[in-house]
Amino acid sequence: MTRKPLLSIACVLLVFPVMVRVSAADGLVNEDVKRTVDLSTHLAKITAEIVLVNQGPGPVHSFVIAVESDLAPHLAYIGASVKGDEEEDGTLELQQTTVRGQSGEFYKVQLPSSLAAGAQLKTKVEMSFSHVLKPFPTQITQAERQLVVFQGNHYLYSPYPTRSQTTRVRLASKNVENYTKLGNPSKVDEVIEYGAFKDIAPFSEDTLKIHYENNTPFLTITSITRIIEVSHWGNIAVEETIDLRHTGAVLKGPFSRYDYQRQSDSGISSVKSFKTILPASAQDVYYRDEIGNISTSHLQVLDDSVEVEVRPRFPLFGGWKTHYIIGYNLPSYEYLYMLGDQYALKMRLVDHVYDDQVIDDMTVKIILPEGARNVHVDTPYNIDHLPSQLHYTYLDTFGRPVLVATKNNLVEQHIQDFVVHYNFNKILMLQEPLLVVGAFYILFFTVIIYVRLDFSITKDPAAEVRMKVASITEQVLTLVNKRLGLYRHMDEVVNRYKQSRDTGALNSGRKTLEADHRTLTNEISSLQARLKAEGSDLAEKVGEVQKLDGQVKELVSRSCLEAERLVAGKVKKEAYIESEKTLTSKRQELINRIDSLLDAL
Repeated sequence: MTRKPLLSIACVLLVFPVMVRVSAADGLVNEDVKRTVDLSTHLAKITAEIVLVNQGPGPVHSFVIAVESDLAPHLAYIGASVKGDEEEDGTLELQQTTVRGQSGEFYKVQLPSSLAAGAQLKTKVEMSFSHVLKPFPTQITQAERQLVVFQGNHYLYSPYPTRSQTTRVRLASKNVENYTKLGNPSKVDEVIEYGAFKDIAPFSEDTLKIHYENNTPFLTITSITRIIEVSHWGNIAVEETIDLRHTGAVLKGPFSRYDYQRQSDSGISSVKSFKTILPASAQDVYYRDEIGNISTSHLQVLDDSVEVEVRPRFPLFGGWKTHYIIGYNLPSYEYLYMLGDQYALKMRLVDHVYDDQVIDDMTVKIILPEGARNVHVDTPYNIDHLPSQLHYTYLDTFGRPVLVATKNNLVEQHIQDFVVHYNFNKILMLQEPLLVVGAFYILFFTVIIYVRLDFSITKDPAAEVRMKVASITEQVLTLVNKRLGLYRHMDEVVNRYKQSRDTGALNSGRKTLEADHRTLTNEISSLQARLKAEGSDLAEKVGEVQKLDGQVKELVSRSCLEAERLVAGKVKKEAYIESEKTLTSKRQELINRIDSLLDAL
């Protein structure tokens, strides 16, 4: 017999349930059931492996999955897989339905091919329930451990009779206060095994109740708003605003930070930090709250993801809550597909915030580029669509379309991709650059017109003179600074000469100094004459600068001569150092006086 791969069943729930009649006449029997109830986290995960046999006279095209009425309001996810001898691979539909005269929720699974009379089918049903583990006691001190109560069903709640069933319950610890003893169950560490139970009637219920220790993080996202902003310029910005609450046993009494840090088992059910997993291409990640950036967080870049260790400003105890914002950027080429003017955005509807996450209320806002039209959304499961909005940002004219959707009671299985299809005319990408160019063009044109027009009623000769004097003074300052730069360059030439003893290089530098100094001095003298012609008293200060500069040049020449005497051996090194110190001091004093005069110009 050829083994077929498992076929996944999509959780597609119709708006209007279909009424079906389920009875023994259908011929389906649960021949063997192996049931696992995982209570090791704050979620209740129930898995049932069922051997379904058709004992009726004719073929069967579907079967029904049932959920007890007590657990149905807490159902966050339901899925199934099927493996038979003649089915072909494919996705099967899971359709919500009702059963006449019975309470609970029911889901009809349509088989890809009929199950013949006498044939059997192996199925696997998976369910996740949120908020079914109730803390008891509801309040604990910082030093106490957390105890919770789970109440369910010993039997598989099914519309079909069950021939044989076993149930394995996996707990978070081996510390159990009490549990029901139906069928003399066995307990080994954190595992309790019930059964085997024989010949169970359809829709059988018998209360399974376990009171045990569970210190795993009871974290619940009470509200999350996820904003995805798409840009055709190569970036997708994602930001999540999260309200997080510890829904375990409420902290009773005061909180001691000293005991919390000193004793490892103090506040054992509290939450210090958790890991958020972002896409591998996430960059520019930030994590902040109302106060600002939270620096205690850590970022680790892996091959297939980016891990953010989210550490709130304070540990979370039962009843405590926190609010924070996390955001990042993604390259659009990994998530945005294009064919002509048709675009498709494929991303996750919700990210992995922490392990075994529970989201009570989620709002997703998808901001498309301005000009997007013919928008259509494909989602992996039903969501509630709210009226579209408009979002305005830089250089927008008529607003960007915003798709808004909400959903309640989500778990990790809801981390799936959605697809947004829309049309966009590429010519609209020129809108923002043209707006920028046009704005600068208008600005520059306005400035040109303004500076060329004279709006004064009468001319002001004094103002014109002041403008001319200011312009000449600016030129004098520039030339004087250039001349001082010549002296610094000559100092470098002298220093190289003392090392290389190259007289030719020294003479060349001296000639360059003389020529450039003469040119700059003549230009300054010409500007001094112009200041004098304008009747400005600044001409006298420029003349004083010229006199002081002559003294500085003389000191520079003396430094050059002293260096020649040192190299020729006509003066000892100690005497040269003392002489050079004196010349440098006098020179600095003259330069300071020149700077004072320049500041007064």
